[in-house]
Amino acid sequence: MRNFKNLTIWKRSFELVDMVYELSKDLPSDEKYGLTSQIRRSAVSIPSNIAEASGRKTDKEFARFLEIALGSAFELETQLLIVQKRKMLDQEKLETIISELVQIQKMIYSFYSNLKARG
Repeated sequence: MRNFKNLTIWKRSFELVDMVYELSKDLPSDEKYGLTSQIRRSAVSIPSNIAEASGRKTDKEFARFLEIALGSAFELETQLLIVQKRKMLDQEKLETIISELVQIQKMIYSFYSNLKARG
């Protein structure tokens, strides 16, 4: 068992959730049950799956939950790109969050690849 709170990918994705919540509160009110909800769920899913992965007994199980976290990260990126294309939020803030998200995606994939190579 690993302590997920010590993992850099968990720490950064946890901070990303806060950034996403802050940004998404400025989405139009008619998106409350649409994009706002979906974006927040996708963001929360990333560190949640990393945390769940850390409780798994084998590297294979750990890697599976990293795959899920990575899928959520790509889902979030797609949703943010929709917001960007629709010009619903400040473009500069969106770029900052998308850039951080891409870095997190790379980190998760690298960690996943290392686990797969070991096992």
